[in-house]
Amino acid sequence: MVAFRNFPRRAQTGSSPEARLRLPREIKVLIAAAFVIAIGFGLVAPVLPQFAQSFGVEAAAAAVIVSAFAFTRLVFAPAGGKFVERLGERPVYVAGLLIVALSTAACAFAADYWQLLIFRGLGGIGSTMFTISAMGLIVRLAPAGMRGRVTGAYASAFLLGSIAGPFLGGLLAGFGLRVPFLAYAGALLVAAAVVFFQLKDTALSHRKGAASQPVLTVREAMQDSAYRAALVSGFANGWASFGVRMALVPLFAAAVLGAGPEVAGISLAFFAGGTALALTVSGRLADSLGRKPLVLTGLAVNGAAMACLGLTSDVVTFLVVSVIAGVGAGILNPAQQAAVADVVGNDRSGGKVLATFQMSTDTGAIFGPILAGLLVDTFSYGWAFGLTGVTALAAILMWTMARETLADPVKSVRRPPAAD
Repeated sequence: MVAFRNFPRRAQTGSSPEARLRLPREIKVLIAAAFVIAIGFGLVAPVLPQFAQSFGVEAAAAAVIVSAFAFTRLVFAPAGGKFVERLGERPVYVAGLLIVALSTAACAFAADYWQLLIFRGLGGIGSTMFTISAMGLIVRLAPAGMRGRVTGAYASAFLLGSIAGPFLGGLLAGFGLRVPFLAYAGALLVAAAVVFFQLKDTALSHRKGAASQPVLTVREAMQDSAYRAALVSGFANGWASFGVRMALVPLFAAAVLGAGPEVAGISLAFFAGGTALALTVSGRLADSLGRKPLVLTGLAVNGAAMACLGLTSDVVTFLVVSVIAGVGAGILNPAQQAAVADVVGNDRSGGKVLATFQMSTDTGAIFGPILAGLLVDTFSYGWAFGLTGVTALAAILMWTMARETLADPVKSVRRPPAAD
């Protein structure tokens, strides 16, 4: 584990008037909306594969329905970034929510498998729109000394919603597999209305239009060592936390531990519990100790735990390691996202920069399970989980050479620090 003592404590940041500010009202609105969105997503997650199979398709085709959402998110991310830069964050956020709401409602009325596939894929377009614009709003509305705390609170809202959502979705499924989709669509409409009316009069850097905002390009951002490192750590996090964890952990529990699906579900809950525990403090620490020590520690903890997961041989150890992996993810995410926010800054628009960061995570989530699955078929689960640890190690090496964005206030990356 990377020790905090290797990094100077920045007491002046924690004691500054900015650090003592409460969360801005607009941020609270976004956090509440994130909770509603996550609950809605959780409503449909447990019933989507079953709904797809109700059209008479095999398991592989049902899995494609799940992947279609992530695939369209990845493909449409660059366009989503352009929309944010040209139109502004708020209209793109609301439009994205409305697209997902309409596509989800359409899923409830799908007459065959192909209609369901198209409607679900369209939802991915809206999802990437509101995800990128939400990141942009957080960057521009959160004071620099509170970005870790804000991203931690935002992640906590999503986490709590994703835990409650599947439980509610399972209950609603008792009324029919189409009902959760309608409930999700309704929740998104409520979230869109709240954000629209609560943020419509909010000033963003005193600009009158999106065109007047200076734009940070991806080429310029790539000159910053912290942004380059964030792309690698985002890929590693997507690989481990959103890809391999969801795809291989249930299979490992059944094939190696001889446990039923309930143990796999419990392990995912334990991972989420570890993440929630870490999120209670990691955001504040990222604002006081700096982004870099939290990122390095989170990568080390999560990477080591995921690598060791494939070596466990009993259920108790398996669950303990799952909790530790979740703690690592909870330490990593707020600091990593705050570092990206530091690179963009409050006074610039960075839609494409944020979209590229999101794409790095989505790419890891898509290709991680595929490559790890090939290793399982060819060698063993130990090799598959070990490769997951290697991706974290690569990210650690990148971050050791990256600058600390909190200690070094954001400057124009047109003229990056000499150390980069």
